[in-house]
Amino acid sequence: MEKALNSKQQSLISIAAVTAKGDLSKLKIELNKGLDSGLTVNQIRESIVHLYAYAGFPRSIRGLQTLMTVLNERKAAGINDKMGAEASPITDQRSKYERGKAILGELTGVPETGSKTGYAAFAPEIEVFLKEHLFADIFERDVLTYVERELVTVSVLSSIGGVEPMLRSHLTICLNVGLTPNQLQQFIETIKSAIGKKEAKSAQQVLDEVLKTRSKI
Repeated sequence: MEKALNSKQQSLISIAAVTAKGDLSKLKIELNKGLDSGLTVNQIRESIVHLYAYAGFPRSIRGLQTLMTVLNERKAAGINDKMGAEASPITDQRSKYERGKAILGELTGVPETGSKTGYAAFAPEIEVFLKEHLFADIFERDVLTYVERELVTVSVLSSIGGVEPMLRSHLTICLNVGLTPNQLQQFIETIKSAIGKKEAKSAQQVLDEVLKTRSKI
């Protein structure tokens, strides 16, 4: 039987999608579902922090403020939610750039070699920010697994739209870190339920391309 996304993973997808959309009323519903499914406060908080790298500080901060409201409401109702683990200390002595470069290579399965090309050559500073901040400062934090971070990432990218090349790259990474085609189809259905048919259709087209390319390898 094909492996399916669990309830916690589905909640992370929905929370990320509606946060990126800025639908705070629906976010309150999804946050309650996520907490009821067993996600810890720190897992949800980390997912909302993570998505600022793709949707911006305004969406992330509004999401965090909504989470604070939901937690206060649940506490007033006698519900004590589990905080969960904090991020482990970083002991790797390499520079942030080298750590980020290694993590990106682990995610893509293709270690980076050779000279910079494309946007990285055109604007080398953003390539440094990407390695040092996104893939070191953020991805290195073990509150969420790589699988969970990628589900959050593709949820946000599907929500904001117009970033198909990046969505294609991260759906490929999803496969690299262990998610199955069936689970990614379930991801599309979760997006459809959370934010709508239009976004799900666009994401489905990109996923179809990724799976078609993968089958030829």
